[in-house]
Amino acid sequence: MLTHLRIRNFKAWKDTGPIRLAPLTVIFGANSAGKSSLGHLLLALQQTARSTDRKRALHLGDGSSLIDLGTFADCVHGHDLSQTLQFEIGWQLPRPMEVTDPLLQNGRYQGNHMKLSVELSAGRTGQPEVQALSYVLDSGDVDVLDVALKRDEKRKLNLSSDRYSFKMADGRKWPLEEPEKFYRLSDISTARYKNAGFLADFALATEGMLNSLSYLGPLRNHPQRIYQWSGDTPSSVGQMGEYAVAAILAAESEGRMLNRGPKRSRQGFAAFVASWLKDLGVIHDFSVRPVAQGRKEYEVLVSTHAKASEVKITDVGFGVSQVLPALVQAFYCPPNSTVWMEQPEIHLHPQVQAELADVFISATQARENGKERNVQLIVESHSEHFLNRLQRRVAEGGISTDDVAVYFCRRAGSATELEPLKLTEYGEIENWPENFFGDEMADIAGRTRAAIQRKMDAMDAGAKK
Repeated sequence: MLTHLRIRNFKAWKDTGPIRLAPLTVIFGANSAGKSSLGHLLLALQQTARSTDRKRALHLGDGSSLIDLGTFADCVHGHDLSQTLQFEIGWQLPRPMEVTDPLLQNGRYQGNHMKLSVELSAGRTGQPEVQALSYVLDSGDVDVLDVALKRDEKRKLNLSSDRYSFKMADGRKWPLEEPEKFYRLSDISTARYKNAGFLADFALATEGMLNSLSYLGPLRNHPQRIYQWSGDTPSSVGQMGEYAVAAILAAESEGRMLNRGPKRSRQGFAAFVASWLKDLGVIHDFSVRPVAQGRKEYEVLVSTHAKASEVKITDVGFGVSQVLPALVQAFYCPPNSTVWMEQPEIHLHPQVQAELADVFISATQARENGKERNVQLIVESHSEHFLNRLQRRVAEGGISTDDVAVYFCRRAGSATELEPLKLTEYGEIENWPENFFGDEMADIAGRTRAAIQRKMDAMDAGAKK
């Protein structure tokens, strides 16, 4: 689970400032204010980690990648390649990590949180290269172990630590190689030291964190009359929700059982999804069935109310197919995952937008096979109905302020600012931004003035007759 993020000189962001990431984090803001860029950088880091090219510090994408951010100049704030792109990301480890210094009898370091800071600059060819990277392992409140790789004035790389003493191996005084991607020392560089083997564990922890990320975009596939599933297990519902039905079938075949929280009844995955769709009010019943025994073609059948006949998902309102991927991904992702969603409320009735907040709160609290899932949702939204329901649940004690973070994103000249909204335990926002959801009072006043003026004009016209 991610705990914090900070980005400098990326796209519209000169400096985001430190962003606390709670189990449920919601980001509001105007169109083109830069909200999506936050998630796009994480996706670029993920596709870099998955790339087979270890020499590429940052895989910005191409036509076949998850995201394409263009050139490095396109990514740097103001397109100024004299600037360095910087980011810091912190996360909670799924299990504590212990580092042992083989050269010291009591050289043990244990922590359950990790922080990675990276500085990227344009190389001689304009491609990004690592200027500096550092790791910190901590126990939640105390830094336990730190490692820093930095270039000096002559561009030579140096490895250092304030809490750990690296010892050079005999006869291995070769210079450090360029790091692999943005987060890993090469095996040759690590072999330069007698006691640097643990750096591979840091890199693996980074890869594990990035692999736990999934993304659902704002544009989702249209519903289909027939879905194909041959027994595979998709890693997610896909960025357009194209694998949502396959994910339901895979979870059912694995016998996954979920409940909405402690002391709540367990349900199979498909029944669990169906119950939430019913609670959202979009349908009365939902099922996924093979078109014939032994076939790999499936159809999604729904009924809109208790006395309605079952019909295919293509024959009901568009909203069902649009909310289904968001609902499935929130509960399908593995434990200790982070899901980034853009505008999950698209095509939904205002009441359903409000109910969606309950779904996401439940997703952060749900249990699977009797164990906590520890899932994190980061949601970009334009829905005031979603926020109103979230505030209500905080006031009712359904979710604590520690488990919620709300931000407002606004343009400030050529840069973008991210303002943390102060949510009290009573569900009130103390620093409500101006024109958060438009200038409602101005619209009401304008409507009233226009109505009065039209009535006066009508009266004048009647008097003249």
